[in-house]
Amino acid sequence: MKLKASTKKILALSLLVVCAVTLVGCTTPMVTNADGTKTVKLIEAATTFKDTLSSEDWFSAILVWPMAQVLNYLEPRMGVAAAIAILTLVVNGVLMLATLKQTVASQQMQLLQPEMDHIQRKYEGKTDDASKMKQANEMQALYKKYNVNPFSMIFITLLQFPIIIAMYQAVQRASAIKTSTFLGMSLETTPWQGISHFQWGYLILFIVMGVCQYFSMMIPMMLAKKKAEADAEKHHRKPEESKTSSQNKMMQYYMMAMIMVFGLMWPTAMSIYWTIYSLVNIAKTLLIQKIIEKDAAKKEGAVE
Repeated sequence: MKLKASTKKILALSLLVVCAVTLVGCTTPMVTNADGTKTVKLIEAATTFKDTLSSEDWFSAILVWPMAQVLNYLEPRMGVAAAIAILTLVVNGVLMLATLKQTVASQQMQLLQPEMDHIQRKYEGKTDDASKMKQANEMQALYKKYNVNPFSMIFITLLQFPIIIAMYQAVQRASAIKTSTFLGMSLETTPWQGISHFQWGYLILFIVMGVCQYFSMMIPMMLAKKKAEADAEKHHRKPEESKTSSQNKMMQYYMMAMIMVFGLMWPTAMSIYWTIYSLVNIAKTLLIQKIIEKDAAKKEGAVE
């Protein structure tokens, strides 16, 4: 049985998410309690870098330990939400500065989707070598016109992936976060446990997390749609939604559903982190969009 391209993408995405969750679960150090149950090994304020490196691994020592200690230091002084927010802002800020060119190119790639779709529609159904070569050349010309590297998204993903896992573990393992509360809610309790006991604060936090995640995923698509509409109006034609755009939208909804399911089962501390992380992503997307628009305006001014 031959699978559709969209089905293959969804299966690949599912495998990626499952592997990521499995990797996080497998690599998070656990301790066995007196009653035989296992819990996450906490990083206390007194835990040293040397202790972590000798008893665990380089990933925990170099990435997880410093983040957890920052949370341990900040939480007693300003509360759990502010501590997670500051750490998330600092980590994402450093990442963005280190990969600004690649990040701009990555977002530019998403905005170019309508023009890429136009080229694909132009050669749709043409399987001869000459047509394939022309399509490839037009794609390369498009990348060159906007100074975009299609591999930039892969580079950013490879760089961000271990950082996201480290942040995930730091929030779980920082003792100050683990033993803290937020608006009367225990951060060790999962949203599902809180909701099942009719503690509606957990439900509200879960909904807020979902809304922030939705806009974090959808704003890039909204910007691409806005650009497609502007380009269509410029060329006096109606904007068309391609198969690629439809597939991307379906994948985003699928990813959203997966995250919401996991969001019910992880500790509430992670819900706070994921809410803040989504808000930071929204701000980063809008900031990069401003940079792209500013560069485009400069280029138009230079042409004139």
